[in-house]
Amino acid sequence: MELKAARTELNAKPKTISVEKIEKELEKDGQKIFYFDRENSHKDLMEMVEHFEEKGFSVYFREIRFGLDENDYLYEVHILV
Repeated sequence: MELKAARTELNAKPKTISVEKIEKELEKDGQKIFYFDRENSHKDLMEMVEHFEEKGFSVYFREIRFGLDENDYLYEVHILV
């Protein structure tokens, strides 16, 4: 599954990250916070959360608003062992 990481600039295109790469980073660090772009579908993000919960991880998911515009948000996912 491919997800779009949060943009570092407003006009930049979001980079993609795979669930496999996320798993490798978790193996190395044990826990990690990931930020995902608003272009991801909520359904895909929920599938990713369920994927890691089934593997025994604790996953915290929330929407972060950083401006007054309705499109000024991103998703934060904190994955712990």
